[in-house]
Amino acid sequence: MSDREVDQQLVERAQRGDKLAFELLVSKYERKLQRLLSRLVRDPAEVEDVAQEAFIKAYRALPTFRGDSAFYTWLYRIGINTAKNHLAAQGRKVPALSDLPGEEGDEDGGALGRDANTPEDELMSRQVAETVNAAMQALPEELRSAIMLREIEGMSYEDIAAMMNCPIGTVRSRIFRAREAIATQLRPLLGTSRDRRW
Repeated sequence: MSDREVDQQLVERAQRGDKLAFELLVSKYERKLQRLLSRLVRDPAEVEDVAQEAFIKAYRALPTFRGDSAFYTWLYRIGINTAKNHLAAQGRKVPALSDLPGEEGDEDGGALGRDANTPEDELMSRQVAETVNAAMQALPEELRSAIMLREIEGMSYEDIAAMMNCPIGTVRSRIFRAREAIATQLRPLLGTSRDRRW
């Protein structure tokens, strides 16, 4: 039985009033959701509060969950919206791409961080990060969301399509257009020709 099928069975049990089934889903995804939310909300205590609120919202909305997407995809959407609402209520904005921390256990520190030991390399790394960030901020919301879900969260095209409620071809197109827009901004900095993306 696949992970998704196990989740679906737990969801169905929870929908019938089995609180233990929902508790199992919470314990399974609590850390994963908190790690995701910590990319948006900096304070660990606030992350716990936002995650708890997201689980409460998910529990209340459970009767509407039809299983069209994976449970975590659905929960992820609720978590992101809860975090955005939390930040907006406090007059704060969602962190920009360059402000987001890398994944734990990223052994090489990322492609730019690995060899950046001279002042010139550090300056170039900073300029690349600023350029990517500016290009990301200039993207329309649907392109920015698609590229962040793919590149930052590592989600599959199928999960992104479910999350964004659009066909997979649309997701592919949005990600392609976002990458091209970012590449257009990076080419002058990196000195690459128009026939190469980076």
